[in-house]
Amino acid sequence: MGLKERWKIQSTSQLIIILIVFSINGSIAAYLMKPVLTFLGISKDIGWYFYWPLASILILPVYFVLLLIIGWIFGQYKFFYNFEKKSLSRMGLGFLFRDKEVKE
Repeated sequence: MGLKERWKIQSTSQLIIILIVFSINGSIAAYLMKPVLTFLGISKDIGWYFYWPLASILILPVYFVLLLIIGWIFGQYKFFYNFEKKSLSRMGLGFLFRDKEVKE
């Protein structure tokens, strides 16, 4: 099963746009990680075994918010909203979403 079938998207161009959004979002989230952690007073001085798990957990909300914003800019808000809802539900955070799915 390919990504188009798995994600239930219609065209190859939509797949390319989605992959571009993931790429841009990952880069921006990684770029913002240090300033966000510095703002929160978290540094590598606490040790890598605390720093990296803590950094990963704290940057997750930034990543998800950015994913919706960048997805909206590229006209893929519906896809990314539903993608996030599914991802967060798998993490046990499904209660954050009241509706079932974004409709066009």
